[in-house]
Amino acid sequence: MPNFSFNHIALSVKDVTESIEFYQKILQFKELENTASDSKTRWLSFGDGKQLHLIPRPNSEIKVNKAVHFALATSELSAFVESLKAHNINYSDWLNTPNQDYIRKDGINQVYFQDPNGYWIEINDDY
Repeated sequence: MPNFSFNHIALSVKDVTESIEFYQKILQFKELENTASDSKTRWLSFGDGKQLHLIPRPNSEIKVNKAVHFALATSELSAFVESLKAHNINYSDWLNTPNQDYIRKDGINQVYFQDPNGYWIEINDDY
């Protein structure tokens, strides 16, 4: 059986520039060169060689729900929540309680928010 490691997440987005700006502003992701093609797909770095690929699909319907999300961990969850507030970004707990964090049964604290296309992002303190 081969070993696997996480490489990237790809998301379809209506406006790739708006999405790039959001991820750079809110999560401080750095843009990378798209070395795979000359398409308008743009790449961002999570760090540690992990990437987010934003694929423009301006005429596609994007369907989302909270169960389909990606999660990032930070040792500075409180500071990140303050940053969300400063950027007027609504966040919630898993149960959709506005501006509320959630402590899971295992003690991990988490919040959820959405990007401009409605994709859910979890930020937790499992760092």
